[in-house]
Amino acid sequence: MSALGKSVLKMVGTVTVALGVTLSMLGTAAQAQDPDLIFKKSTVWKFLSPDHKLATYALDDPEVEGVACHFTVPEKGGFSGWLGLEEETSDVSLACRQVGPIKFKSKFEQGDEVYRQSRSLFFKKMRIVRGCDAKRNVLVYLVYSDKLVEGSPKNSTSTVPIMPWGDQVPEKCADYLDD
Repeated sequence: MSALGKSVLKMVGTVTVALGVTLSMLGTAAQAQDPDLIFKKSTVWKFLSPDHKLATYALDDPEVEGVACHFTVPEKGGFSGWLGLEEETSDVSLACRQVGPIKFKSKFEQGDEVYRQSRSLFFKKMRIVRGCDAKRNVLVYLVYSDKLVEGSPKNSTSTVPIMPWGDQVPEKCADYLDD
C-alpha cells in the first residue's frame, strides 16, 4: 500500500472514532431529556413502508417538579420519513398539568426552553418553552417550530395554575423569575 493510501486510511479511522465519540455523547445528552412515548396512531397507510402517524409523548418539566406536559406530533412515514429525510409538519398540540406538588429547582427566565426536538434533517426544530404569569401565579407553556430562515406561526399554549397540593402552600412562580 502506498504512503498516500496509508495516510487516507489513518485519516478515515481518526474521523470515524471522533464521529463515534461525538455521537455517543450527543446520544447520552438527548436520552436525559427524551420524552416518554405514550402511543402512536396511523393516519395514512403506506404500502411496504412505515405509515404516517400521530405520536403522543409525555415530558416532565426538568426545572419544575410536579408539572408534566403531553404533546402530539405528526411523524412522516414512507421511506424518506423512515430515513429521517422528510421534513415534519409544524402541527403540534400541547397540554400541561400539575401532577404533584410544584417545586422550582432554580430560577428561570420568561421563555426558557423546556424541550427541543429536531423536525428535519438539519434546520427545523420544535421547541417547548415556559413562562410565568406572575399576576395569576400560572405557568404558561408554548410549543412552536422554527427554522434557520423562517419559522411557522403554528403554535399551541397550555397553562398550569399553581394550586395547593395536600396541605402545602403553593409556591409563587414570580419568586423564581430571573430578572
